[in-house]
Amino acid sequence: MGNLASAIGSHPEEAAVISQLREGSEEAFAWLISKYHQPIYSLVARTIPNPADAADLTQEIFIKIYRGIGKFHGDASLRTWIYRIALHEASNQRRWWSRHSQREITIETEVAHSAEGEGMSLKDTLADDSDTPFDMAAQREVTARVEAELRLVPEPYRSVVILRDIEGFSYEEIAEILATSLGTVKSRLMRGRAQLRQRLAPYVEAARRKPVSAAPGLLESAEEAR
Repeated sequence: MGNLASAIGSHPEEAAVISQLREGSEEAFAWLISKYHQPIYSLVARTIPNPADAADLTQEIFIKIYRGIGKFHGDASLRTWIYRIALHEASNQRRWWSRHSQREITIETEVAHSAEGEGMSLKDTLADDSDTPFDMAAQREVTARVEAELRLVPEPYRSVVILRDIEGFSYEEIAEILATSLGTVKSRLMRGRAQLRQRLAPYVEAARRKPVSAAPGLLESAEEAR
């Protein structure tokens, strides 16, 4: 695993990892899942209407990756290719949802189970256990609001905000993932941040008066966009 983890640093070494994936290496796919499962799950949970479907959809995405690795030609990095597949599948899920479901969900929707078998919501997965109980409560409250308002930002602006401000992709990488121009990425990011800023305005003011560390990057982006 250590060799695989270090092999992703440059393009030639990445090609070696891809070669192992194409050959059906179980070790290579185990490494791929261990590295990308959590970020892809988080991305999917934020971009589909019902976060409770994120686990199943994430599994389907990795099946798509497994079956499609032979079609990967290195035009983009492995990471951006994986995110492109994830967003495509999330988009398909949103279309299915709009046609077949009218259910409403909240940040408290159960999306996973803890090691003890207890239900966990998306809100719980975002909590920082190192904080005090008071800090955790404040963090959950603000995170819940950010997640709820972000979910109401329409596509394609929401995906760009998530990729840039949560996942930390560069503008160029986002353009590769979405197969669009750099100018379009910047325009969508500006509009997405503006819409999120408008929705979060009262909460940003409250955070200024009483700082809490929640949803890193989003509140800061909303403030920067003012």
